[in-house]
Amino acid sequence: MLDKILIANRGEIALRVLRACKELGIKTVAVHSTADKDLMHVRLSDESVCIGPPSPTESYLNVPAIISAMEVTDADAVHPGYGFLSENADFAEQVENSGFIFIGPRAETIRKMGDKVSAIEIMREAGVPTVPGSNGPLDDDTDRTLKLAREIGYPVIIKAAAGGGGRGMRVVHNEAALLKAIYVTQSEAKSFFGDGTVYLEKFLENPRHVEIQVIGDGEGNAVHLGDRDCSLQRRHQKVLEEAPAPGIPDAIREEVAATCIQACQNMKYRGAGTLEFLYQDEQFYFIEMNTRVQVEHPVTEMVTGVDIVKEQLRIAGGAGLSVSQDEISINGHAFECRINAEDPDTFIPSPGLVKMFHAPGGPGIRVDSHLYSGYSVPPYYDSLIAKLISHGSSRKQALSRMQIALDEMLIDGIKSNTALQQDLVRDAEFQKGGVNIHYLENKLNS
Repeated sequence: MLDKILIANRGEIALRVLRACKELGIKTVAVHSTADKDLMHVRLSDESVCIGPPSPTESYLNVPAIISAMEVTDADAVHPGYGFLSENADFAEQVENSGFIFIGPRAETIRKMGDKVSAIEIMREAGVPTVPGSNGPLDDDTDRTLKLAREIGYPVIIKAAAGGGGRGMRVVHNEAALLKAIYVTQSEAKSFFGDGTVYLEKFLENPRHVEIQVIGDGEGNAVHLGDRDCSLQRRHQKVLEEAPAPGIPDAIREEVAATCIQACQNMKYRGAGTLEFLYQDEQFYFIEMNTRVQVEHPVTEMVTGVDIVKEQLRIAGGAGLSVSQDEISINGHAFECRINAEDPDTFIPSPGLVKMFHAPGGPGIRVDSHLYSGYSVPPYYDSLIAKLISHGSSRKQALSRMQIALDEMLIDGIKSNTALQQDLVRDAEFQKGGVNIHYLENKLNS
C-alpha cells in the first residue's frame, strides 16, 4: 500500500480523499492556494504546502509547483480528485515520468477518452451502443457531409472532439443551416480547446442522462457498480443525481453494463471511470467517458457499499480490486443534491463568511462538505460547498429522507441553492422518476 499521498485538489473532494487515506493508514499532503489556507482538509492533513496565489492557473493548475511539492514531502503518489488536472494527460505523464504514481488511468487512456472521436471508436469496437453519426471527424467533403446528415436524419448535433462543459456543441434542424453550423463550431472549438476537429451525431430530443460506474485494475480486470441518473441539469451542469436510474428494464441495464466492462477490459483500464450515456426509447447511446472519480460517486457507494476512492488507492498501490462482479449488488436507492454557494433564483455565486453551518443527520443521511461555522467561501473557485446524500430501502424512502435533510440543513451568512433542491425533491414529475435532461431548464423557464 502507498505510504504518503499528495491531494492535488480542494474543497469537499480533497476532504473525501483525505478521509479514505486515513482509513487505509496512508499519510497525506494537502497543497493549497493562499486563499485556501483555512480549508478543512488542510487543517487535518499530516503536511501542507502552499503552491501559489488564489488564481487556479497559478496554484491548482500549476504542474511544476505540484510536482515540486511531491518531491519536498517525499509523497508516493498524487490524487487529482475531479476537475483541475484530473483528466489532464500531460499532468499524468509528467507525474509518472518524475517517478511518482498518478492515481488514475494511464496518460494514453486519458488522451484517447478525452478525444470524443477516438473514444467513440473504442466503444464501438467493444460493442458499446453509440449515437448514430459520422463515426469519425468531418472532413472538407461537403457532399459527403450533407449526405451523411440526410441518412442520420435531422435534427443533428455538431460536436467538438475535444469539447466539454457544454461548449463546442451546436444543434442543426435543417440542411440549409448545416455547413455554416459546422464552420462556426470548428472555429469555436479551435478557440476554446485548441483543436478544431468536429463530428456529427443524431440529436436525441428528449433523452435522459444515465451513466455507468466502472473500476479497473489496469491488468484487464474490471467491474461495474451499476448506474446513475443525472438528468436534472442546468446549462449542462448536473444538479441532482440518483442511483440506480429509475424505470430501466433490468435486461437492458445488464446488457449495456456488460459492454462497458468489455471496453474497460480491452483498454486495460486503471482506476475509477464513468461511461456516460443518453437514454431514450429504451436505448442507450454512449456520449463520453470521464476518466476520474465523479462528483456524484457517493450515490453509487451508498447502494453498493463499495468505497470508490479506497478502490482507487488500492489499485494505485498495486493491491488490485477488492471485489469481484458477483460480489456487487444494488441495495436500495440513493439521491445526491449538490449544494452550491449561489443565489437560488439568479444562480449568481455567493462567496463570503459562513456564520453558521448545521449539517443534517438521521438514518441514511451522509454529508460530504468542507464547510464549518466561521469558514469564508472564496470567490475564485467552483461554487459547490456540500453534497447532501440520502439512502433508503426504496426510492420513496430515500426521497423522503432527502426532503427532511434539506429542511434541516442550515447555512447562514451566504446564499445557497438549498431552496431549489427543496423544490426539486417535492416536484411531482421528478417524484415519478424518469424526467429528461430538459426538464429542469423548462421548469426554471416556465
